[in-house]
Amino acid sequence: MNRVEDPQWQPQTRAIRVGHHPTNEGEHGEPIFTTSSFQFESAEQAAARFSGAEPGNIYARFTNPTTKVFEDRLAALEGGESCVATGSGMAAILSTFMALCSAGDEVVVARQVFGTTSVLFNKYLAKFGLKVKWVDLTDWSQWEAAITDLTRWVFVESPSNPLTEVVDIARLAELAHKHGAGLIVDNCFCTPILQQPLALGADIVIHSATKFLDGQGRAIGGAVVGNKKLVGEEVRGFLRTCGPTMSPFNAWIFAKGLETLALRMKAHCAHASAVADFLAAHPQVKRVYFPGLSNHPQADIIARQQSGPGAIVSFEVEGGQAAAWRVINATQMISITANLGDAKTTITHPATTTHGRLTPEQRKESGIHDGLVRLAIGLEDPIDIIRDLKRGLDRE
Repeated sequence: MNRVEDPQWQPQTRAIRVGHHPTNEGEHGEPIFTTSSFQFESAEQAAARFSGAEPGNIYARFTNPTTKVFEDRLAALEGGESCVATGSGMAAILSTFMALCSAGDEVVVARQVFGTTSVLFNKYLAKFGLKVKWVDLTDWSQWEAAITDLTRWVFVESPSNPLTEVVDIARLAELAHKHGAGLIVDNCFCTPILQQPLALGADIVIHSATKFLDGQGRAIGGAVVGNKKLVGEEVRGFLRTCGPTMSPFNAWIFAKGLETLALRMKAHCAHASAVADFLAAHPQVKRVYFPGLSNHPQADIIARQQSGPGAIVSFEVEGGQAAAWRVINATQMISITANLGDAKTTITHPATTTHGRLTPEQRKESGIHDGLVRLAIGLEDPIDIIRDLKRGLDRE
């Protein structure tokens, strides 16, 4: 049956229905195409496929029906024309900047990005002559001073990892475009269910599909979403040649993950809000970082551009690293791991894990203090999450 995709479908429907066109077998579930190559009906068709004159599958490094289902669904959810799936979230960032930048180009990056992202810019992309200006995500005067007519791209995470700071995406997009630059937003924490950066004026959205898009910690993957030219041609061209490819099996996992994304994000937000309220009232907690709290420094921006707070709750305890480690080590249910976006709640010490490769000065500039603990709230009952945290927090 040839089903027609309705452009008026709501997000939850798009997450379930977009992309899958049943084969002659009439399957209801999305199949996994475990093949490295595809056959052609003739030499003429092969030539037409390779030249781009005819659409269709060529080689699984850059064309695969299973991967396309995931790409089409995520593009539909983000409101983008094209999506390119990659082998990891970091591969998505690498592919984007390698495809869209040249030696000598200047980019402006928020200082509050994932630690490995900082290393990517400072150590590896710098080797190829990319010039990076670092600014504070929340300091508008720094953005205005840093973005000039020489700027090629602006890159942010909003909310940031792990302090959940945000930037006014629409305002930043307007500033970037005024100088002829583009805006790239890592939307990992919110997902398209809670925030759509493209609708706010961003040009490209980055995802670590490993996180909430999967939702169960099963696979590694990434994605780049944007228009047909920048993403559909340039980024996909880099993928075709350089090969940071997502496997069909992982693409199938992510496509199925999208089907429950809206339901999961609603529960993540509710559970995280309960845990954040508990932490905010605890005497051993110095400060809580969570977009759902009314005292969040950018609460007004969050209200405008996010439909929910997300699942990341970071908090700083009295007593520095020793106290933070005591809280982490006292947990019996929560998983001690640096991953996030899982059905299982996870806990980590950013200063010695996700941001451990930064210098002490860089961590200080980014607000990553030794007493900081990051939680990624899962789908367990928040009563049990809170009880587990109390084991370490209630100790004198």
